[in-house]
Amino acid sequence: MKSRGCMIAVAGLIVVAVVVVGLFLWGLGIYNNLVTGDETVRKSWSDVEAQYQRRLDLIPNLVSTVKGYATQEQTVFIGVAEARSKVSQMTVTKEVLEDPQAFAKFQQAQDQLSGALSRLLVVAEQYPQLKSNENFMDLQKQLEGTENRITVARSRYNETVQTFNVTVRRFPASIIAGITGFREKAYFQAKEGADQAPKVSF
Repeated sequence: MKSRGCMIAVAGLIVVAVVVVGLFLWGLGIYNNLVTGDETVRKSWSDVEAQYQRRLDLIPNLVSTVKGYATQEQTVFIGVAEARSKVSQMTVTKEVLEDPQAFAKFQQAQDQLSGALSRLLVVAEQYPQLKSNENFMDLQKQLEGTENRITVARSRYNETVQTFNVTVRRFPASIIAGITGFREKAYFQAKEGADQAPKVSF
């Protein structure tokens, strides 16, 4: 009788151990899935940053080329320099990616830089010799290509964010995400008038 009671107790302990191990492995699988999703978002963000950096690197050459022909357009040059400076001082950390307001400020700074570049290109349109300058034409093509790459990188980033955010919000992963500190990431939002493509070609 005593030995039967011991066997039941041991069987009960084995069942509890199996359930605990099963729950642990289940939670570990969800956690690993969240880690993979988080790294995918980070990699996607790195692609966006690489294209923004490419654009930042093009700007000094572009401004310098335009300055050679349009020296009196100081306000435009100052606007581009200020917008570029503001963008280059911003660092997007994990916390910024998870804070929609901070992310919106970053996006706003990038939009201001895009606006300043558009004004620079409008100025360039007023100088026929500049428009036929080989160096300017090459820089303009590179800028156009970079803007296209930025659009593609941002779109891919939004796709990875969507996948990650769905995982974070879906039950039961939401419980593991809450315990381990995974939070939803911010999306790029279309700015007003985004339905009309910016004119960067001549």
